[in-house]
Amino acid sequence: MDRRQVNAYALACEEIGTRELKGDKHNPDVVQYFADVGHSWVKDDETAWCAAFVGAMLERNKLPSTRKLNARSYLDWGDPVDLESARAGDIVVFSRGNPAGWQGHVGFYVRRNGTNIEVLGGNQNDSVSLEWYPVGRLVGLRRPS
Repeated sequence: MDRRQVNAYALACEEIGTRELKGDKHNPDVVQYFADVGHSWVKDDETAWCAAFVGAMLERNKLPSTRKLNARSYLDWGDPVDLESARAGDIVVFSRGNPAGWQGHVGFYVRRNGTNIEVLGGNQNDSVSLEWYPVGRLVGLRRPS
């Protein structure tokens, strides 16, 4: 695996616990994720930020991201990986709502346990955290080219 991706995953692990702030204040760390991928106009932590988080971790480690804020943009990033070959730090993309729709969620693959995948991601329960997602919602697994 590309050393930069390994480092991006390690950096993402260090961000666990970063949370949105309740009320009128906004977490500057979350706002910085947007700036890191070219969206410095976003000044709040309520805008969906899973793709900004993944992109910021990649960009901070000299790996180009999609620089887009939609999770499914990562379906066109890097090279596809079979679930059986997935490694911690690969990029996972899930459907949200309509499986054929535009909405989704993106994060870093951690591990698989039966019919679920553990994901390290941003904007999971309003924070950077580890969460489980059903394999049935997986629409893509990617690794840098």
